[in-house]
Amino acid sequence: MRSMLTVFRKELSDDFTSLRFLILFGLVLLAGIFSVYIAANTISSNTTTEVSSFATNSASQFIFLQLFTISSESLSASFLTFITLFVPIVGIALGFDAINSERNAGTLSRLLSQPVYRDDVINGKFLAGVSTIAIMLISIVLLVAGIGLRIIGVPPSAEEVIRLIAFLGLGIVYGAFWLSISMLFSVLVRRIATSALASIAIWIFFYFFISIIASSIAGRIAPISDSSTTTEQLKYLAVNVDIMRISPVYLFQEASSVILSPDSRTLSELIQIQAQGLQAWMMPSPLSVAQSIIMVWPQIVTLIALTVISFAISYVKFMREEIRST
Repeated sequence: MRSMLTVFRKELSDDFTSLRFLILFGLVLLAGIFSVYIAANTISSNTTTEVSSFATNSASQFIFLQLFTISSESLSASFLTFITLFVPIVGIALGFDAINSERNAGTLSRLLSQPVYRDDVINGKFLAGVSTIAIMLISIVLLVAGIGLRIIGVPPSAEEVIRLIAFLGLGIVYGAFWLSISMLFSVLVRRIATSALASIAIWIFFYFFISIIASSIAGRIAPISDSSTTTEQLKYLAVNVDIMRISPVYLFQEASSVILSPDSRTLSELIQIQAQGLQAWMMPSPLSVAQSIIMVWPQIVTLIALTVISFAISYVKFMREEIRST
């Protein structure tokens, strides 16, 4: 345990002093401040806004949460959109050279020649990366929340604070998944550039291409046209959503939208309600925190499971590989 804490402190210090992390932190912070500033001015001026798919107009009693979900005509992306985009990049940047850089430099064999166990090395590096992501997210959310609070002048309620804490926990898990993916390639691949490219390729696939693939497959399984019935359109949407849920990006978006928007529902639930001939979904009533978490619990558990699986593979591979001094 002591050796793992030593590795943890060393990696945490390296992360916060590295130029790579400082640049990414500044980029995420500026994007978050800009999006929340636009949202806060939109809310405070009571102008007509274009609300993103993560927020709905009936959540007027949750004004503070709208700082993180609302978008305007001048900026079509919300704070949540930027977090969904940049957190994977931060996770990849922290982990793509965690193991292979030390292996190539010959410092890994020297480290293991000390009274340091192998599992302490990889566990310490992973915990340091997760802690860095957690500190970054908490700092950014607190900063942008303070800016938004000063502009709109409406303090958050207890429920809104709980939802923000739940969102932070989900964001940390989301970042930990991408950190585990990048560390996995850092263990599997010796070349640092290849490890980074492989991690980025997976991120690009899940962020940009999965929607195209899902639409194509859904169009073949449940084709629709202009003359399609409501049942056929609902079947197409259901297949599309099921395929999209392969992507951890979509799982995070879906779970975050429900947590940050109390009156929001998952698309699959809306499809089920409409298929039953109900119209209550058109004016949804806000959900409690417990109800929102229960609704997206499968998405949260899936993200945690994917993180554990990817880190477990890298852990087993690292523990079994032969490390020679160079």
